[in-house]
Amino acid sequence: MLSRRTLLLSATALAATAGPLAAVARAAARTPKVLVIGLDGALLTRIKDADAPNLDALMAAGLTAPSSIYADPLAPTLSGPGWSTLLTGVWPDKHNVKDNAFTGHRFAQYPDFLTRVETAKSSLATYAVSSWAPLTDTVFSAKVDTRVSTPSAEYDTGTTARAVTRLRDGDPDAMFVQLDNIDHAGHSYGAASTQYTDAIHTADAQVGQIVAALRARPGHAAEDWLILVTADHGHTDPGGHGGSTLQERQTFLIATGSALAAGSVRHDVKMPDVAASALAHLDIPLDPAWDLDGRPIQQPRPDDFDALRPTLTARADETGIPAGLLGFTHTPPAGWSVDNSRMGTGGVTEWRGWSFTTDEFWTQAQRDQSRECNVRARGVFAVADGDEWSDKAVTGTFDSTLVGPAWPVTGGTTATLTYTTYYRHESPQRGEVSVSYDGAAPVTVRTYTADTPSRTETITLQVPPGARTARVRFRYTGGNNWYWVIDGVGLTRA
Repeated sequence: MLSRRTLLLSATALAATAGPLAAVARAAARTPKVLVIGLDGALLTRIKDADAPNLDALMAAGLTAPSSIYADPLAPTLSGPGWSTLLTGVWPDKHNVKDNAFTGHRFAQYPDFLTRVETAKSSLATYAVSSWAPLTDTVFSAKVDTRVSTPSAEYDTGTTARAVTRLRDGDPDAMFVQLDNIDHAGHSYGAASTQYTDAIHTADAQVGQIVAALRARPGHAAEDWLILVTADHGHTDPGGHGGSTLQERQTFLIATGSALAAGSVRHDVKMPDVAASALAHLDIPLDPAWDLDGRPIQQPRPDDFDALRPTLTARADETGIPAGLLGFTHTPPAGWSVDNSRMGTGGVTEWRGWSFTTDEFWTQAQRDQSRECNVRARGVFAVADGDEWSDKAVTGTFDSTLVGPAWPVTGGTTATLTYTTYYRHESPQRGEVSVSYDGAAPVTVRTYTADTPSRTETITLQVPPGARTARVRFRYTGGNNWYWVIDGVGLTRA
C-alpha cells in the first residue's frame, strides 16, 4: 500500500477551483465526489442477460452508453491499452500503451485522472484499489493518496472489502475500483458460458456492496456522487480478446449522477470520457493543453449526424453485416445535402456516395482494414468508402460531395471551421474541403492526399467582405481505393 497526504493547497489548485460545472447549482451545495468501478472484460449485452440487479438499478437510475474501441494497428483490445485509455482520457495514439507490459507509455504527459485531481486540488482525497496490480502499480502515479494492489489470494473479494472500508471509514473524494473476475471467466470459459454470466452476477453483488457503503455514509445527503461503471474491452464467445471483432471491441459506460437523466441511453460516449467526466464533476477545468480526447458526459454536444440514428436502416448488399443491425442511410440531416451528380453507377448500395453510418455497422463491412481506428468520430458519422463501394461492379468513378448548411458569417472577419476526420489514402484518391460564401464558387481550404489519422481539424477562414453565409463542402474522388470519414462539423464566427 502506498499512501501520501499533503496539507498544502497549491496555487495551481486554487486557480482550478472554478470548474466547468461550477455554474450548475447543486442542491444545498452538496460536495462533489466520484466513484469509478471497472469491470474487466465485461460485455453490456451479457450484463443484461445475467442476474445483475444492482447494475440494472444503476442503469434505471441514470445513463447507459454502449460504446466501442479500436483494434490494431492503433492498439490490440488488451487490458493495458483499454485501462490506460479509460484512466488518462486519451486514445492509445497519445498514451502509447500497446500491450500489458505498458512498454513506452507516456503517463508523464498524459497522467491518470486521479493524478490530475491531485495536481489541481491536492486537498482532495484520492484512492485506487485494483485486483489487477499493473493498474495501481504502473498507471496510477505516486501522487495518488492511496494505491492498493490487492493480494492475488484475496482477488475481487479483497478489493471489494477494501473499497467498502474506505467508503465507510474514510472520506474519499475520488475513487477507482477494479474487479477482475469477469475477464478471468471469459478467458477460461468464454463469454457465451454460464460461468461468465455467473461471474457477472458475483461482480454485480460486489458492486452492490460498494454502492450500499457509499449510500450509507453519514454525510451522504450532503454529497453529490457521480458513479461511473465501465469496462476495458469485451470478449469473444469462445473466450479471449485482443483481436478486431466487434465483440472484443465492445465496452460501455453506466453512469448515475445529479446531471444525468434516469433511464437515458446515448451512443456518443467514448472511453476517454470517463476521465473527463470525473474531472468535470469535481469542478476541475479541462485545460486544452492537456490534449484530452474525452469530454464530460454531463455536457453533451448536439451533432447533426447523430439526429439520423432513428432513420438508419439494415444492410442491402453487405452480407457480412448482421441482418438485424440498423446502421446506414443516404438521407442527410436537415440543412445538409449530398451531390452525386458526378458519381459512378453500380457498386455496393450502402456506400454509393457519401453515407451516414455507425462504427458497429461500418467496421463489420470488412474488418482489419483500419476502419477500427476511426476512434474520434462519435455516434453517427459520414463516410465515403470507395473500397467497399467497388466490391460490386461499377461504372465510372467515385465522386461525391457532402454539402453543409448555410452557416451565418460576418463579412470581413474570420470564422473557425472544425470537424473530426479520418482519411486512409491510395492514389488517385483525393479528399477536398472547400467553402462557398453566399453561393459563390467554392474555395479550397484543405486537401487530403496522404493517410491522416483520426483527429479534429481546426481551420481559420477569412470571410470576404460583405459575406453573410458559408457552406462547407467535402468532396471525395477515387475508385477502388480507401475511405474518408467526417463527423462533428461546426462553423463559428469570430
